Amino acid sequence: MPLALILSSFVAASRIGGGAQQYVLAAHRIDPVLAPTVMFGRSPAKGGVGEVTSPEVLARMLADIEADALFGLVDLVVTGHFSLPEQVEIAAGVLERVRAANRKGAHADRPIVVVDPVMGDEPKGLYVKPEVAEVLARRLVPVADWITPNVWELSRLADRPVGDAAEAAAAARSLGKPALVTSVPAGDDEIGLLFVTASAATLFSHPRVEHMPNGTGDLVAASFGAGLVEGLAPEAAAQRAAQAAAETVRATLEWKAPELPIVALADRLVNPRATVRVTRL
Repeated sequence: MPLALILSSFVAASRIGGGAQQYVLAAHRIDPVLAPTVMFGRSPAKGGVGEVTSPEVLARMLADIEADALFGLVDLVVTGHFSLPEQVEIAAGVLERVRAANRKGAHADRPIVVVDPVMGDEPKGLYVKPEVAEVLARRLVPVADWITPNVWELSRLADRPVGDAAEAAAAARSLGKPALVTSVPAGDDEIGLLFVTASAATLFSHPRVEHMPNGTGDLVAASFGAGLVEGLAPEAAAQRAAQAAAETVRATLEWKAPELPIVALADRLVNPRATVRVTRL
């Protein structure tokens, strides 16, 4: 069975962050190992008060995971929220050790690293410490195989305005990394997921909803990573991730669910039926 290592937040009662990504990956029969960077009972957006995993505890937790010889079996690493710059430095070291580990018995020849540079979003702006955002850009983005920023984060990373899909593609290419950009404006009534490489840019868009549920970016990163592990072509993995996000948002609203119904939708995440509009730039 493929194995994924998640370095991100854990929120017990919400389907956001690394806790949500565990369920997405499990739906794809990818075994998730979550090392939480911060722990909450409920979402901080709802007033939850959490506790940051100290760098010492996080390093010890990851050393124990490594001691079980799991680093050589990791097929996918997904990084998300970090609360402290020291945590990011620890993550950078882990990526080096995962890539250098003996892969005897692993599912894939090499691990895939998906970095979601969680820093902020509209309208609030930056919601991590400035030093966390700085070290994310300096230490994790350069070593990623893929990055999955939202439009606000992409604009900050590239230090240029991003107002539409064409500007998002140019900004992503300026970073020199293949990207899957979330929350890309796609007309008055649509929002999109933009797949960008050096040679291609494709926008997958679906109807915009007034109250977008939290956690869709986390779902996209995990779904896209799962597709890559499964051997899908990157653009096909991106399209399925866009369809999975659209499917989940629609179900959340129809069912009036308080959180993304990831577990109930497990089969539909793997084989989503939602349609998305495909536009090649």
